[in-house]
Amino acid sequence: MAVTYTAHTRSTAAPLFRALVDLYTVVYAEPPYGEGPEQVARFADGLPDEAHRPGFTLISASKDGDLIGAAYGWTMPAGRWWGRAETEPPDYLRDVDKFAVMEWLVHPTRRGEGIGAELMRRLLDDRPEPWATLASNPLAPARRMYARAGWKEVGRSALPWGPPMDLLALDLPAAPV
Repeated sequence: MAVTYTAHTRSTAAPLFRALVDLYTVVYAEPPYGEGPEQVARFADGLPDEAHRPGFTLISASKDGDLIGAAYGWTMPAGRWWGRAETEPPDYLRDVDKFAVMEWLVHPTRRGEGIGAELMRRLLDDRPEPWATLASNPLAPARRMYARAGWKEVGRSALPWGPPMDLLALDLPAAPV
């Protein structure tokens, strides 16, 4: 059976939250993250609020009924930027709506199959925002993957509960008119 990709909005995402928390737990237990119950609880507690942000979209990847990957984000409005950023973003980013990719997860046993690339492609296709942005741990293997995919570092931020993060941006193609 092939991998099934499904797009979700706030109204259809909630039933996936338990499986999404389980996937998050597995992915972020790995180095360099080493997250434990406190971080997983913070993630789980924040999901309902994130799903109610404007532009929320979640793409899930399932096989045989099991969630094996997911990517989601929401619209970061013009004038806003990542909290705790060390510097202001360039004007061309600050002054427009951006799509903030919040999570991009693939189960460790399913990596290298193109699932992550397909999740991100589907998440960013036809977005109305001119830019996507995300925060990445500079020590994570995903950071090199972002660079290969064209994401550019535009700043850094320091969260009180984790390592400093690279803030990245990707120029999105114009959405069809």
